[in-house]
Amino acid sequence: MSRTTDPETLRVGNCSGFYGDRLAAMREMLTGGELDVLTGDYLAELTMLILGRDRIADPAAGYARTFLAQLRDCLRIALDRGVRIVTNAGGANPGGLVAAIRELSPEPRIALVHGDDLTARAGTLGLGSPLGAHAYLGAFGIARALAAGADIVVTGRVTDASLLIGPAIAHFGWGRTDFDALAGATVAGHVIECGTQATGGNYPFFTEIDDLLRPGFPVAEIRRDGSSVITKHPGTGGAVTVGTVTAQLVYEVDDARYAGPDVTTRLDTVSLRQAGPDRVEITGVRGEPPPPDVKVACTAIGGYRNEMTVVLTGLDIEAKAELFRRQFTAARGTEPAEVTWSLARLDTPDAPTQQQASALLTVVARDPDEKVAGRAFAAAAVEVALASYPGFFATAPPGRAHPYGVFTAGYVPQAVPTHEVVFHDGTTERIDPPPLTRPLAPLPGPEAAPRGPGPTRRLPLGTIAGARSGDKGGDANVGLWVREDAAYPWLAALITEDTVRDLLPEAAALPVRVTRLPAIRAVNVVIEGLLGQGVAYHARFDPQAKGLGEWLRSRHVEIPEALLAKADNVEIPEALLDKADNVEIPEALLDKADKEER
Repeated sequence: MSRTTDPETLRVGNCSGFYGDRLAAMREMLTGGELDVLTGDYLAELTMLILGRDRIADPAAGYARTFLAQLRDCLRIALDRGVRIVTNAGGANPGGLVAAIRELSPEPRIALVHGDDLTARAGTLGLGSPLGAHAYLGAFGIARALAAGADIVVTGRVTDASLLIGPAIAHFGWGRTDFDALAGATVAGHVIECGTQATGGNYPFFTEIDDLLRPGFPVAEIRRDGSSVITKHPGTGGAVTVGTVTAQLVYEVDDARYAGPDVTTRLDTVSLRQAGPDRVEITGVRGEPPPPDVKVACTAIGGYRNEMTVVLTGLDIEAKAELFRRQFTAARGTEPAEVTWSLARLDTPDAPTQQQASALLTVVARDPDEKVAGRAFAAAAVEVALASYPGFFATAPPGRAHPYGVFTAGYVPQAVPTHEVVFHDGTTERIDPPPLTRPLAPLPGPEAAPRGPGPTRRLPLGTIAGARSGDKGGDANVGLWVREDAAYPWLAALITEDTVRDLLPEAAALPVRVTRLPAIRAVNVVIEGLLGQGVAYHARFDPQAKGLGEWLRSRHVEIPEALLAKADNVEIPEALLDKADNVEIPEALLDKADKEER
């Protein structure tokens, strides 16, 4: 099933959305249908911290070893079918990965794109003293490598979408100022970069997808003008719909200007259309000059972290939690630099199982000194075990402290990174920074119109709205959308800074930014600082905010009855339609004799 490249269309697949994704995906993509290029995205902020530590321990390490295992199995297939491979699996040591691939086989022509690693220069660049400092490079280095005939292109930290943009530049000959085409490819790259999240994975309306056992990985058919069709190989699981594409499109974005090193993409210009079964067309995307600075991901070891969760069962939950807090604090001796407590009231009255009668109390300690967060913390937990509340036990014994990472975003002028391509023969070419840039200006979208009158029902927001959430450094993003034009004015008016703070109490004291994207019936929310100093910091129960959108969808809001009548394929449980004043609550449950909070 080899492919003859079409001069007007480039077919690009993806086989990895993160380090640890499905190992068989590369073979599935190479054998399941026609491709010109296969990309693999292995990097995230947390991954760069992990790979940076790997390289410190072993100078030959620091790249995604799973990619090498996949290539060992699939290199012959790719070469025979003429499918070129572009990957950021080089991580913190792209040169090491190139050397490892050459040990597999001398046959493929391999190019290296590097210059992202600014760690040695971090101090002079005002980036502090991080474990790693990696600039997000653009796509023109990848394009130059492919134009010179590379079979495999290995990069360090580039933007995720660059893995697709680079092949498109090489194929269509786009220049630095072809901003609309570059922006269209950016959207396609953003949609497929997380693999099966574009084909039904993590999709809020997942019950509507017939076969989600093993979703197929996505494919983007890129056209000369930058428009595209998102699809997947025939016969694979999952689905490609306007909904699944929208879900990924609003994932981990900021406002309507989506900045990259090659182009600033206007997300408010995106148009989506179902163009057939498992085919979604993306058109109309406009681009602007990129910003003058490039983002730098700075990772560092913040100190040592320890955690313990104890189980509180049955009656007097609040009193049991308070007793343990006081005892544990008194027994610790040296106070860690930071201690946080959280009580999850998962218990129910008169529970039929012990687990349903139990709440979870978690204590987290952080300190620069490993002994304070480790030995002292564990000793205090053991000391109070037989002297605390009735029924005391923990989910696991207290253990040793572990180092935790912190993430900060820095910015340097586009000319600072030495963006280079090292070709298969060892020659090197410098990639110049973009000649035209433009400072970013906030673009929150249009103001929402006031909500009209009419009867409503108080139901979960997710009854008609989808959501996808994730992390952007220490901030959390939640993209919300609806599937009917009639519902969008309601959603746009409902989601304000104050509404978000009301529905998500964790955001009550934090800055909230709202962007409206009417072209795709979406509203994007950014909650600044919700994730502390990044995902490795573990600031909350869900450190990457992956479930934040589903929590928001579960919160009850007033939904116009007219929209409920129009909602297609939405089954609303009758219990949710009952009026609150018609629900009879037994007086025994309202008795405050146990002094429990209801």
